[in-house]
Amino acid sequence: MNCKKGEHLGSCPLCGREMICGKSVSEHHVKPKSMGGKEKVFMHHVCHNKLHTVFTERELANEYNDFKKISEHKEIKKFIKWVRKQEIEYVDKNRTSGRLKEKRLFLKRKKRK
Repeated sequence: MNCKKGEHLGSCPLCGREMICGKSVSEHHVKPKSMGGKEKVFMHHVCHNKLHTVFTERELANEYNDFKKISEHKEIKKFIKWVRKQEIEYVDKNRTSGRLKEKRLFLKRKKRK
């Protein structure tokens, strides 16, 4: 998927704000690439990062595999409310949630056994 800088790409599937091709937009594999996903969609970079700070790849593949379900998650609801107040080309880093850090640590320990 390619786009031309400044091209209007429609609405972000997570926050619903307009997307303009450039540094504020990235591609998201609907099913994680690490799990064989090929289908991609454009979305705001900040929204894309948020997905990967809240959910593991496995959660995105198995449990949170559509944007309606993703947007119902408590932490994502809060994020959407906040990000809709930002300019459409807003770029920022997201911090990994404590819940996700704990889950990754648990899975890492489980693999060692």
